[in-house]
Amino acid sequence: MSVDRILLTNDDGVDAAGLRALHDALATEYAVTVVAPADDQSSVGRRLSDDVAVDDHELGYVLDGTPVDCVVAGLDELVPEADAVVAGCNEGANLGAYTLGRSGTVSAAVEAAFFDVPAVATSMYVPGGDDWWKREFAAADFAHAARATRYLVDEAVDAGVFERADYLNVNAPIADEDRAPLRVTTPSTWYGMRAERNGDGRVGFSDPIWGRMNDGDVPDPVGTDRRAVVDGEVSVSPLSVPHAAAPNAGLDDLADAYESAVRS
Repeated sequence: MSVDRILLTNDDGVDAAGLRALHDALATEYAVTVVAPADDQSSVGRRLSDDVAVDDHELGYVLDGTPVDCVVAGLDELVPEADAVVAGCNEGANLGAYTLGRSGTVSAAVEAAFFDVPAVATSMYVPGGDDWWKREFAAADFAHAARATRYLVDEAVDAGVFERADYLNVNAPIADEDRAPLRVTTPSTWYGMRAERNGDGRVGFSDPIWGRMNDGDVPDPVGTDRRAVVDGEVSVSPLSVPHAAAPNAGLDDLADAYESAVRS
């Protein structure tokens, strides 16, 4: 299989700098059609709407919906001839196994996998304090992300990568260095979410890993996604779609005993 047409989406919204950076990197070689949300849909996971408004856009289409809406609408109606889906570039990293199901960027790639279409989800790690998200980004900031994504689209399909993986989760450092090598990784399994009551009838949530990343103090070995990005590398994790059955989970005897258990 070769790639000719790409469906490009994201979760930051159609006007995000990261989407434009990937579009410009890919459009020199491929027919790229954008199907992206009208506004920021970060952390919506695989939320699917009942229906959405769709409008033409200079790069393709804009939907009043989620990244998953964009992929389903794109692959089944708007761009059914697409050979691959690229999601991103997200402004902020999607690192660690526990973050993947929350991410709209990653969820777009997961949805594409159910269509049996190769997909790449690309995100950029931005170091900083709690207000890092207020930063204004230029196309040059996404250079490592764009370069790695273009390379993987160029090479991974013909190399048979998607015969063994359903999608690729790419995380790149912000481009403040000339070189960022590519490292094949697995998502970190470290989990450190915290909850704290604030006295006003609310509970606040925090994730201490981001502060530790700023200091280069991460609990992850070489070969994990978070360690790669902290070390200035582009992380690429070949992943499968979620919820695979676990055959020998010890439930067979419980299932056999179910009827008698519920009647007793």
